[in-house]
Amino acid sequence: MARNLKLTLSYDGTDFSGWQVQPDAPTIQGTLSSAIGRLTGEIVLPQGSGRTDAGVHALAQVATFSTASSVPTENFTKALNDILPASIRILDVAEVAADFHARKSARAKTYRYRIYREPICPPFLARYVWHFPYPLDEKAMAEAAQLAVGEHDFTSFAAVDPERGRDNEELSNVRRVLSSSFAREGEELVYSVRGNGFLHHMVRNLVGTFILVGKATLGPSDIARILNARNRSAAGATAPANGLCLMGVEY
Repeated sequence: MARNLKLTLSYDGTDFSGWQVQPDAPTIQGTLSSAIGRLTGEIVLPQGSGRTDAGVHALAQVATFSTASSVPTENFTKALNDILPASIRILDVAEVAADFHARKSARAKTYRYRIYREPICPPFLARYVWHFPYPLDEKAMAEAAQLAVGEHDFTSFAAVDPERGRDNEELSNVRRVLSSSFAREGEELVYSVRGNGFLHHMVRNLVGTFILVGKATLGPSDIARILNARNRSAAGATAPANGLCLMGVEY
């Protein structure tokens, strides 16, 4: 009898072309699929809670897949970690109800974006932060971040997603942001955002726009205008992928 397994995994996305499987590039989904295949002898394509971009990291991504393998659930964690590269670690494997789906069952996600503010970025941090040592009005950025909270049409902050619409996926660009804030953590300015879902590049486009507020190119009140424009060209440039990390998924 087939089991529906829920994986919680962590990964350094630097050397991967994102989550989504691609024919000629290393991806998290493809690498995970290959490892599961070696372990179970099955051809499976684990479904993630979301498709993180190339270079984006995850502290606790969630994926689900169905298996008829006789491998005990409690053995999957160690067995998969023995096969996977060190940049991907399975943290937990649990059997869940047949109708549980990593993406469709998700209720909220939390992302963090790290901006390193000092003149010299330590090499061992460079993979995980956006090095931005230039002057910024961090108070204005914090004020702007608050204006993203609530239910809005985030078209202005969404990149075109060629994979959009598969599996009867919701096509609306309306999302509910539950919290959006900046905090100083030592040498870093960290943006944290929690919401019921995120569009393609949405968090990185928000950060790129908040940077313009920090540079006084925009004012905090411009966030409302940009949201109302429903036009990608109204917002700022996309922030680099390496500063972004998926912190967790709620069900």
